[in-house]
Amino acid sequence: MQFRKLFFSLCCMVTLGASLVACSEDEELFDDSGSKVTLPTHRAFILNEGTMGYNNATLSFYAPDKDAEFINDIFYTQNQAKLGDTGQSMIEYNNDLYAIIAGSRYLVRMNTAGVEKQRYTIPESEGDPRYLAADDGYIYMTQYGGQVTKLDANTLKVVGTFKGGANLEGIAECDGKLYVANSYTKSDTGYQYHTDLFVINAANMQLETTLTVDLNPNQVLEEDGKIFLISWGNYADKGYSAQMIEPQNGNKQTSLGVATNMAVGDDMVYFVNSETDYSNWPETSTTNTFFSYNIKTATVNSSSFLKNAPAELATSSVYMMSVDDEKGDIYIGVTFYSEANGTMYRFDRNGNFVEKFDCGGQNPKTMAFID
Repeated sequence: MQFRKLFFSLCCMVTLGASLVACSEDEELFDDSGSKVTLPTHRAFILNEGTMGYNNATLSFYAPDKDAEFINDIFYTQNQAKLGDTGQSMIEYNNDLYAIIAGSRYLVRMNTAGVEKQRYTIPESEGDPRYLAADDGYIYMTQYGGQVTKLDANTLKVVGTFKGGANLEGIAECDGKLYVANSYTKSDTGYQYHTDLFVINAANMQLETTLTVDLNPNQVLEEDGKIFLISWGNYADKGYSAQMIEPQNGNKQTSLGVATNMAVGDDMVYFVNSETDYSNWPETSTTNTFFSYNIKTATVNSSSFLKNAPAELATSSVYMMSVDDEKGDIYIGVTFYSEANGTMYRFDRNGNFVEKFDCGGQNPKTMAFID
């Protein structure tokens, strides 16, 4: 009898210990200090670009597990302030959110509930901020005018810069290197489009090499130790294109097709070629072609990865795609280039349609997930 009591007591202690450990891990994972709302453990945030010059960028909250209400502007809810003008880029890093508000010229760090922790104001003497990458305790921000700024992720203090190129766009980190798109130069004579992908040593912010890629490189992402790039061409005789670069294979380049946007996750790259005819603006017509690349099998699947998609998605202008790294779900945001809010389409990792919903703001730019 005493043995059974002792065994029961030990089991209770083990259970209690496990419970305490779980609580401790949750506390480390989430920093919801200052939050005015209670949020679930699986969270998604949508950065809506808004309309340039209208001061209407927003940060929306969405619960993928349907255990909380959608919040159109959680930044305003949490901080009692507008996000600002033109939401440009957002990433999740070490369970904080980092977002560039380009028109308002600042980088903001938020906790897991969207409460502002710090912000870095971009000096007027520097070019507009564009895109973000993060690694090893640092945030890297590309800027027009030829600059990559390295900031301490915990303080947003500048600790280094790279200067070179013209208007820098997408950026990705891989094995201590930064891959940065040098897109174009604008002058009185017009636009000069470049074919440069800079490879920068992240530790000392020095240029190591320049790769020649397709004309006007823009979006850059990393997945499974490979770099994926979309170039925009010159809008005349050279169009959009997608490439893969393999740093561990001598920076070998492989053409993957024609695409205007992409998302990575779950060993997959999802592409869309979203061609919109603006000749009768504000009336537009769009045709979308979806395809994918399986990194593990090194194969392009030219068939659409979507199943049972709503018919209107085939002719809606795709503005962004993101993948939930926890569940593998695919999110496709479309814009109407008007005062109307964008619409988000959600598919599971197998491409099955799940739902569509209002983005909570104009021109959905990107998403970030916290689990």
